[in-house]
Amino acid sequence: MKLVFASNNLNKIKEIQLLVPNSIEILSLNEIGCTEDIPETANTIEGNAILKANYVTEKFGFDCFADDSGLEIDALNGEPGVFSARYAGEPKDDSKNIDKVLEKLKDKNNKKANFKTVICLNIGGKQHLFSGIANGKIIENRVGDNGFGYDPIFVASGYSKTFAELTMQEKSEISHRAIAVKKLIDFLQNS
Repeated sequence: MKLVFASNNLNKIKEIQLLVPNSIEILSLNEIGCTEDIPETANTIEGNAILKANYVTEKFGFDCFADDSGLEIDALNGEPGVFSARYAGEPKDDSKNIDKVLEKLKDKNNKKANFKTVICLNIGGKQHLFSGIANGKIIENRVGDNGFGYDPIFVASGYSKTFAELTMQEKSEISHRAIAVKKLIDFLQNS
C-alpha cells in the first residue's frame, strides 16, 4: 500500500516511518511533485489536518493522510494550540515560540500542558480522523537536543526527561503523534 503523508517536515516523516509497518510505503509531498505550501487556515487542529489531506486528494488524486499538531497549555487557555508553529509570528521559529511560551508562563504556577495531534486520512473516497494526546507539563528551561518544536520544554506525565532528551524510538512510543499514528495503522490493517 502506498500512502502520501501530506508533509515535507523531515522530522515528522522520520517519526511516521518508524511507526508504520513495511507493508505501507509512505510518500512525501516532494515525492508526488507537491512543492507548494498547503494553506493551514482553519481555526482548529482538526480543521488544518482536513484541509491538508483534502488538498492532496483533490489536486493530486492520491489516498493520503495529513496531521496537524499543537501544544495546549492550561494556564494560557489552550494556547498556542492551532497557532503552535507560528506562535511568535512569521516566519516559523521554534526558538522564538519557546521564548514566548516561557515568557507568558513565568508568573503562572500551573504548568500543565498537552500535545495534541489529529490525523485526517482520505482513502477510497472516505475520510477518517484519528487523534492522540500526550499529557505533561512545561518546564522553565530548555533541556535536550533531540526532537523539534516545543520538545525541549515538554515533559510527559510519568517521565523525568523532556521530549528533546528522549531518543526518537523512546518518543515514538509515547508521543501524541505516535498515539494517533497507531490508531491510523490499526484502522488500515483491519479494514
